[in-house]
Parts: sequence; structure tokens; C-alpha cells
Amino acid sequence: MADSLSIIFAGTPEFALPPLRALLDSEHRVCAVYTQPDRPAGRGRKLTASPVKQLAVAAGIELLQPANLKEVEVQAVLAALDADLMIVVAYGLILPARVLSSPRLGCWNIHASLLPRWRGAAPIQRAILAGDTETGVCIMQMDAGLDTGPLIQCAAHPIAPDVTATRLHDQLADLGAVTLLRCLSNASLYETTAQKALGACYATKLSKTEAELDWQQDAVDLERKVRAFNAWPVARAKLAGESLRIWMARAESATGKEIPGTVTAADRDGICVATGSGVLRLLEVQRDGGRRIQAGDYLNARPELAPCQ
Repeated sequence: MADSLSIIFAGTPEFALPPLRALLDSEHRVCAVYTQPDRPAGRGRKLTASPVKQLAVAAGIELLQPANLKEVEVQAVLAALDADLMIVVAYGLILPARVLSSPRLGCWNIHASLLPRWRGAAPIQRAILAGDTETGVCIMQMDAGLDTGPLIQCAAHPIAPDVTATRLHDQLADLGAVTLLRCLSNASLYETTAQKALGACYATKLSKTEAELDWQQDAVDLERKVRAFNAWPVARAKLAGESLRIWMARAESATGKEIPGTVTAADRDGICVATGSGVLRLLEVQRDGGRRIQAGDYLNARPELAPCQ
């Protein structure tokens, strides 16, 4: 059995929950949880606690929510915790050098890619957009760079041809928890491997602008966008004069030469739209102000599309 470690956990969104739950169920002691301050959310812009805060409060763990970790007083509080290790999972705040060196074993990060590929903010979505067939998680010793620290352990995971970013997010979060516990079983004697320079690339933040579908593009690329932007910012496209959010779609081959953006077929199995190459079959859509519905149900409100075969 591994020695029990005193661990500071720093994380904010849903992706951080499986690793935190795994630590809480392990022989290790989570002495404190750091998460970002409550943020306005929803239509009412009500201050909302992060998923990590909600779990920490429910578990009765000491919770800290500094606006940043740059202040000397904030760093002193962290140092006084006298932790063996700090685990960082999608925390969202920069860790200064004094924080990185404060715990006895430093700070470890769980990153959702096979580094050095897809360093940065949106590795899951960028991997899908690029058509990667494999991704994974890496446990990394943090340094001052952006996801550049030496690697402790990596675990690969296939990217299924139809997987959405939402589903892949959950799969990698669970894999990160398992891989973290495996590393902690020998934390005091772990070895690191420097990241290779070859193959390094950056996963820039997502924007709503890039979620707009251009029917001139190939159907394969459009399908990747739909999958990558599920559940944020969600792909959007013009269809027969109406703007729709596209939640699910499938690329298919086509022999015709229809003008991109033209509805070529529409039935209970979906709505086929011509693209620069092939057709994109819309499977699940959402009208402005409406809810997510199957494309077949959307046809009930747009019967003029149904005869298109």
C-alpha cells in the first residue's frame, strides 16, 4: 500500500471531479481544495459555485478561492498547509514559482492530451477537429511553462469516429483519475521524462465564431466541428433561411453536384445538406429559444423540407 500523502487539490470544472473523488476515496488526505471564485452563470447571472467547490463543501474539506495566487499572503496560506503534493486539474489560474515549489513533491497536473501534442486550453476539442484517432491523459510535473513540464506517466485513449467532445471529456476525466492514483502509489520515487520538442502544438481556446458551419467545407470537416463543439459553443448553421444549432450530425458521401447548403433529402432519419464534398446528415438540432430535438421532429415544424428527396 502506498504511503498516505497530504495533498492540496486545485481544480474548477467538471473535468476535475473524477480525480478529486478518487483522492477522497483513497488512503491519501486532501488537506485543502482550491477553486476559482464563484462566477455569474445562467440567464439570471447568479453567482454560482464551481463543480469542484460543490464537491469540496459536501465533503467538508477546507476550501480556498483566491482571485489569483500572486499575493504574498495567499502564497503564505498555501505554504502553511505543509502539503506533500499539489494536484492541479483544469484550475484556470497561473501558479507562480513559489507555489510550484511549495509542496514537498511539487505540483502535478492532469492534462487531457498526449503531450507535447495539444498543449493549452482546449486539447479535447482540437484533437477531434484535427481528426486525431488517439488522445489520452498525461500526469506532468508542473514548471513555469504552458504544459511543458516533464512527464510522469501517460495513458492513451482511442478517439472513436463518432465521439463528441462531451463524451470524450468524460472518458478522459475518468482515465485521469485512474492514472493519477497509479502514479501516487509510488509518488516518492517517481521518475520523469522530458517532453519531446517534435510534435508540440497548441490547443487554443474555442470561440463562438469558429462554430459557424460553412457549407462550402467538406462534410467530414463539418462533422468534426459538430462533434468538437458539443457541448460548447455548439455548431451553428443556416438551413433554409433559419439559423440552427447543430448538436449531432454525420458525414456521408454523395454523387450529386448540388449547391452547398441545399437540402437534398429530409425524413425521419435526418436532414441531408450538400457541402463542398459529400453531404452532412443533421441528426439533432435546436431552434433559437427551443430545446434540442431530433431532426425528424424538426421537420414537423418545417414540412416544406420533407418532400426534398
